[in-house]
Order: sequence, then C-alpha cells, then structure tokens
Amino acid sequence: MTAQVLPETPLQEEVKNSAPRRRIRKSTSSAWIKTLLLALCSLTVLLPFLVAVLMAFKTTDQAILNQAFALPKPWSIEGFKEAWTLTNFPRTFAVSVLITVFTVLFSVLVSAMASYAIARNWKRKFFRFSSYYLMAAMFLPFPVLALSQVKLSGYVGLDNPVGVILLHVMFGLSFNVLLFTAFIRSLPEELEESARMDGASPWRTFWTIIFPLMLPMSATVAIFAMLSSWNDFMMPSMIIADPSLQTLPVVQKMFQTQFSNNYNVSFASYLLAMAPSIVAYIFTQKWVMSGLTQGAVK
Repeated sequence: MTAQVLPETPLQEEVKNSAPRRRIRKSTSSAWIKTLLLALCSLTVLLPFLVAVLMAFKTTDQAILNQAFALPKPWSIEGFKEAWTLTNFPRTFAVSVLITVFTVLFSVLVSAMASYAIARNWKRKFFRFSSYYLMAAMFLPFPVLALSQVKLSGYVGLDNPVGVILLHVMFGLSFNVLLFTAFIRSLPEELEESARMDGASPWRTFWTIIFPLMLPMSATVAIFAMLSSWNDFMMPSMIIADPSLQTLPVVQKMFQTQFSNNYNVSFASYLLAMAPSIVAYIFTQKWVMSGLTQGAVK
C-alpha cells in the first residue's frame, strides 16, 4: 500500500511562504541601515573637503565673510598663486616627494625580505625572537622616543631628509612585517621546493618566485607607507634642522600663525598638498583592498 499525501491547507501554504518573505524584509531593512550609516560616515569626510574646495577658490574678501558653504563669486585662483609663492611649493614639493619615494621603496624591500626570512624560518629561535621584537616595537611610536631620536640624529649627522627616510622605514617596519608575514604564510612552500630542486638559491627564489607573488601586499604596504610619510608633520619638524629642506606639512604650519586669516590661501595650500596622495590612492585602491584580504585565510 502506498501512503497518500494530503494536500496542504491554505493556512499551511501561507505559513510556508511567509518565512522567506520575512527573511527578505529583514535583509532589506538591514541593508538600508548599513547604507544610512555609511552615508553619514561619508558626510563627515566629504563636507570638510567641500568646504576646503569652496574656500580655496574664493578671494580673500569672500573668505573672511564666514560663509563656508557659499559658492565663490567669482571663482578665483589667487589663493593657489599666493600659496605657491609663500610655501615655495616646487622646492618643498620636491623634498616631500624625495622622502616619500625612498620611504616607500625601502619600506617594501626591507619589510618583504625580513618577512620572508621570518616566515620560512619560524622554527628557529632567532627568527621567532626577531618577530616578537618587531611586534613589541609597535608599542613604541615616534612621539615616545622623539627626544632620543632627535639627539641621536644630530650626533650622527642625520638631521636631514635622509634621517627622516631611515626613521620612517624603521618605525613602519613592525606593521609592514606583520602584513607581509601573514601573506607569505599563505603561499604554498611547494613552489620554493621545486625551485631548490632546480638549483635556485634562496636569494633567486625570493626575487623570481616569491616577490612577484607579493605584489598585491606590496601595493598595500606601499600606499600605507606613502600616506604616512607624505602626511607626517612631527618627525620632519623635529629631525630636519635646515628650514629650506622642510616638507609641505611643516611649511604649511605658517598658515596657522602669521597668515591665519588668509583662509583661501591656507585651504589652497592644503589642496595642493593633498592632491598627490588622493591621486595615488585612487589608482592603487584595488591593490590595497586585495592585499588586505589576501593572506587573511590560508
């Protein structure tokens, strides 16, 4: 005998179909809440940026009227011209670019090589201790060691942009090694074993096989190092002794003192300084995001 399947009643069908509809409504409301929170967070960044743009294109008379959101009438670039002259923009821009480029270059190379050595020699005590030492150094930021670093830099003749480059690389080493080590551990060791069987040395294995695979994480480390170095104020202001070799953030300090009322000049200078970092992030954000997600899971 075969059992007869009774047809579902209208009440059973309604209960069965209501569950997916409730889940859809719940997910939709959750998405709206998240979108609203993201929009509010975006406004905290976009509104100040809008004020900076509007103020930068105003004349001096318009800027002092305390109407931040009013459109410039007429649009003027006199603030940019004056900021270019007051900050000696070509020279300070060149110094900032020089420090940032070498900081990014050495940060990627030194951190990548150190991370590879630590990740592939983790069973050895020296490399484990090196990793713990670098991680502990993350709790010693530059402001804590500022006075000693200023004294040492002056004693050895590194009170110049070269000293700032070295300190940027060293103080960023802990965080960069943390990122690179997690990424390298996600790479299969069989690639290196096959290279060793073909007679490749560890040095050649790293440069021909491992380092090309680290490009997403290298882009992540590079953009973090670039933003940190380009926007740094404290370290260059305390280390560099020659005022003519100061960076843009340090030179812009004068707009908070003798030119504090020239809002259009101040904001124009800030926009000129922000432009390179914004452009760099726009063109590298896809590698930054992929680098942060890769290596999180093996």
